[in-house]
Amino acid sequence: MQDMNDQVEARLSKLTKLNEMGVPAYPHKFNRTHTSEMLRAKKDELMKSQESVSFAGRVVRFNRKGKLCFMHLKDRYGRLQIVCAKDLVGEADYEVVKMIDLGDFVGVEGPMMETQTGEYSVKASKVVMLSKAVRPLPVPKEMVDENGNKKIFNEFKDVDTRYRERYIDMALNDDVRDVFLKRSRILQAIREYLIERKFIEVETPTLQPIYGGANAKPFTTHHNAADMTLYLRVAPELYLKRCIVGGMERVFEFSKNFRNEGMDRTHSPEFTGLEFYEAYADYNDMMVHFENIYERAAIAANGTTKVNYQGTEIDFKVPWPRMSMYEAIQKYGNIDVEKLSDDELKAEIEKQHGEKLEGEWSRGRGVIELFELTVEKKLIQPTIIKDMPKESTPLCKRHRSNPDLIEQFEPYANGWELGNAYTELNDPIRQRELLEDQVRRGRGGEGETHPMDDNFIHAIESGLPPTGGVGFGIDRMIMLLTNQPTIRDVILFPLMKPEA
Repeated sequence: MQDMNDQVEARLSKLTKLNEMGVPAYPHKFNRTHTSEMLRAKKDELMKSQESVSFAGRVVRFNRKGKLCFMHLKDRYGRLQIVCAKDLVGEADYEVVKMIDLGDFVGVEGPMMETQTGEYSVKASKVVMLSKAVRPLPVPKEMVDENGNKKIFNEFKDVDTRYRERYIDMALNDDVRDVFLKRSRILQAIREYLIERKFIEVETPTLQPIYGGANAKPFTTHHNAADMTLYLRVAPELYLKRCIVGGMERVFEFSKNFRNEGMDRTHSPEFTGLEFYEAYADYNDMMVHFENIYERAAIAANGTTKVNYQGTEIDFKVPWPRMSMYEAIQKYGNIDVEKLSDDELKAEIEKQHGEKLEGEWSRGRGVIELFELTVEKKLIQPTIIKDMPKESTPLCKRHRSNPDLIEQFEPYANGWELGNAYTELNDPIRQRELLEDQVRRGRGGEGETHPMDDNFIHAIESGLPPTGGVGFGIDRMIMLLTNQPTIRDVILFPLMKPEA
C-alpha cells in the first residue's frame, strides 16, 4: 500500500486480527431498519416500546474505557450516539469494538435509551463491522469552551485536496454534502416543471461528427474502428431541433457539455447544461419559462426566492425586468449606441475600454462587445436582456420589427450571463447562408464560430415549425442558489491538473 505510515500499519494489524477471529471486515449486507432521522422522529415511541432497531454509519467519535464504549455513527441525515457495554454485547462483539477506529463503518442493533447526560442513544446489544477503513480520515477535533462555543481543530480545508478527494470532503464537511443534496432537489424541481408542461426528456449524442449549437472550441477525438474524427458535444441544440422536426413538439435534455476553454471561477471545460425547445412558441414564451424555472429552483433549494450570494441579496421572484441590449447600454453605460458611427463605436471600445475586436469588424459585434464592457457586471438583480444584434448568432430568427436585430435574450444576475434563448431560425435557405458566413468568418481569423452542418440543414429543409428554445448552465445556477464562490464547489469531481 502506498503512503504507509504508523496509523495505516495499526489498522492493517487490526484487520488481520479480525480475519484471525473469523469476523468479516467487509460483509455483503446489513439490514438497517432506521436512519438517524427516523430514530429522532420516533424518539418517544421507541423509548416507550424498547423495540430493537438496526442502525449503521461511519464512526466519527470513539471513546472506549475498559468495558464501556461511547461512539457516534454518522449517516446521511446526521449522527447518533451508540453505547456499548461489554456485559450487553458479549465477549465476542466487544472484541470487535476494540478493533474499531475513526472512519470505520459499523452497524449496531439494540433498543433506544437516554444516557445520564440526556443524550438519545442506541444501547447496543450487537455490533457489526461493516467496512474497516485502513486509511485514516483527517477527522477534525471539536472542543466546546467554557462559553459553549464550538471550536474545530485540524479541519480538512486545503482547497486543492478537497477537490481531488471529494469523498473525504463530503464525509467530513456536512455543508459540502448539503450543496450536492440541494443540487439534486434543484434538478428534480426543473424536471418536474417541464414534465408538468408536457415536455419530453430525450438524450442526444455526446460524440458528434460535427459540433454545433454554441460559439465554442470543441474537444477533438478519433474513432479508430470508423476511422473518423469526432467532437465532444459543445451543446445539444442542433439535435434537439431535429426532435422538433420529427414532431416531438416539446423536448428537453440535461446534457454534459464539453468546451475546450480555460478554467476559472465560473467556467469548467466539462459542465452540465439544460436546453429545452417548444414548437409554436417564441422567445417571449421562453422568457416566462426561464423565470419560472429559476424561481422554482430557488424555492426548491432554500424555501424562498431570495438568496444571499457572497453578501448580496438576490431575489429571483418573477417577473424580471426586461430591456433591449441598446436600452441597457443607454441606462448603464450612458451611451446612445444608435447615434454612434462605426468609427465612434470602435473608439469607444478601443480607447475608453482598452479592448480590440479580433477578426472581421461588424457593427453588431461592436455593440455586443460594448455591452459586455459597460453593462454585464452591473446586472446584479435578475434581468432579461433581449433583442441582440444579428451578428450574435446564426441560429436565431430575425427580429420582426428591426432587421438589424434578432429575437434573442440573455438572462443575467450577479453580473453573470445565466443562459441564452431564441425565437429559432426555421428558414433553411437563410440558415444555410448564415452558417456559410460563419465558416467564412472563421477562416478570416474570428475565433469560436459555428461549422457547417449539412445534416442539420437537411433536417430543417424537411420543415421546422415556429419554435422557441432556451439553453443555460446548471452549474452556475447551483453556485448562485447555494452561495458557492466557484464552479468547482458545485461539481462533484471537477477536472484538476495532475499533481506535481
